[in-house]
Amino acid sequence: MAGILDAVNQRTQLVGQNRLELLLFKLAGRQRYGINVFKVREVLQCPPLTAIPKRNKYVRGIAHIRGQTISVIDLSLATGGRAIDNTTDSFIIIAEYNRSVQGFLVNSVERIININWEAIMAPPKGTSGKQSYLTAVTEIDKELVEILDVEKILEEISPSPTAITRALDTQSITADLGDRLILIADDSVVARNQVKRALESLGVKMHLVNNGKEALHFLKQIAEECQESVTEKVGLLISDIEMPEMDGYTLTAETKLDPKLKKLHVILHTSLSGVFNQQMVQKVGADDFIAKFNPDELAESVQKWLHAE
Repeated sequence: MAGILDAVNQRTQLVGQNRLELLLFKLAGRQRYGINVFKVREVLQCPPLTAIPKRNKYVRGIAHIRGQTISVIDLSLATGGRAIDNTTDSFIIIAEYNRSVQGFLVNSVERIININWEAIMAPPKGTSGKQSYLTAVTEIDKELVEILDVEKILEEISPSPTAITRALDTQSITADLGDRLILIADDSVVARNQVKRALESLGVKMHLVNNGKEALHFLKQIAEECQESVTEKVGLLISDIEMPEMDGYTLTAETKLDPKLKKLHVILHTSLSGVFNQQMVQKVGADDFIAKFNPDELAESVQKWLHAE
């Protein structure tokens, strides 16, 4: 228990400082990639894989690890590259995304680095092919490191439903929101569209931005037009956590520190999960935390925090 608490304390020190830890790895080539350490459960030599019938072409098989059956996705294949041939000498990164555990087959794993989100930039506009799977890029040791849009990869393998199935009082939601809008910040195109499709059925107005920096700039612009609080024009902020330039934790902390923004309710909506997140959410002052992607839970949280004003 002491070891877990120490790990929590070490990582919560990064909260509000706009920093993260990246695990660096390579696929079937020389290009280096990064994945947020918070999403990684463990890294191990690839065990024997069992083929399964009618599996997705990117799933190389299943592995039995610590009593759990885990699908192993070839990240190189899934992003348009060649398959990782020698699985015996390869590794799998066991990660938790969107309420499920996956294994990502990679050629090699290098090291963990600590970096500022400001050093992580959005990929160039108009990217296509393999580059379209990027959600961010950064430079480490004078080399480009690419951060993959894992949510896009998982969505292509197993699409998530976006329809709201629970009965909600949409009239009360639109009444509570009035003429205001809901601000949505997420660097993943797939994730932004999921939220948009889910909330469209509620009849709410939305404004979508790509990261925390854009969201904060938008809120400050709106606040200049308001007499007392930005909540006169923005009813709610729904933000991802992992975003280039400014993450969701820092966005939340900055929002809660600004007198004209602090009354705005913030829902952190993220594929991150695990033991650390509740402590981090409390530290930055977010009002709610929802793991992606459940449209019913998202809609219920929207209804709850719009009504809580």
